[in-house]
Amino acid sequence: MPKNKPNIQRRNILITGCSSGIGLEAARILHRRGHNVIATVRKPVDQLMLSQAGISNLSCDLANSESIGGMVEAAIKAFEGKVDVLFNNAAYGQPGAVEDLTRDALREQFETNVFGTQELTNLVIKQMRQQGSGRIIYNSSVLGLIALPYRGAYNASKFAIEGLADTLRLELKGTGITISLIEPGPITSQFRQNAFTKYQQHINKDTSAHKASYTAMEKRLLTPGPAAPFTLPAKAVVDKLVHAIEADRPKIRYYVTFPTYLFAYLKRVLPANALDWVLRKVSRDEQQ
Repeated sequence: MPKNKPNIQRRNILITGCSSGIGLEAARILHRRGHNVIATVRKPVDQLMLSQAGISNLSCDLANSESIGGMVEAAIKAFEGKVDVLFNNAAYGQPGAVEDLTRDALREQFETNVFGTQELTNLVIKQMRQQGSGRIIYNSSVLGLIALPYRGAYNASKFAIEGLADTLRLELKGTGITISLIEPGPITSQFRQNAFTKYQQHINKDTSAHKASYTAMEKRLLTPGPAAPFTLPAKAVVDKLVHAIEADRPKIRYYVTFPTYLFAYLKRVLPANALDWVLRKVSRDEQQ
């Protein structure tokens, strides 16, 4: 047995979106802590990477109901009928001004970040109800608390997740199933690279009234390394995740990074117009 191995109760943990960033770090750390982890990804190359690291994995595309159902069935079987924890991590960001977002762009954003995530969650809840216990943890965002320009699709998807999670928490009272939200600010990951791909796919800068802003946004999305102040590594999120999984009483919300703490406070104390001024200034500063 490895030295200094944590003395913890081993749990069956299902994690989505483990190809990189927060999901991959979560799978690695929780696996090292002795938990029974199943990590989900979409691409075979990522499954191979996880297998080589000794982490059990399954394929899952949250935009496809058949894929979700098959994965959940396989996970429950692999866990021998008990899912202790679901960490809803998989998501992506669709950049663009709200007036430039097509129906298809919005639909794609919600299919993964909201509809697929909640479809998976509902299937797992059925199993957890039979068990009489379970923990469901959503990886939300500071952009589920406040909105920033040119992130409307992502803002909306995270606001939706916050609303679903808060409602579930009320509805599941007394079932033994707990609901937690993790709300990170800027985290080191491939989020910006993936967002740039979606921006190229759905936004036509040349025909937009926001062309100048898009030029500045492209520079931010393509900047290597941290592009925002107070950026933290993925481990900062996983530290909060570990508490949500292992603590006797998990918290309802976990803030990660200084911007989340700051904006949550400002939202409570500032009038709406004053908060709008702050958020517009933050957006302008990003484009400089």
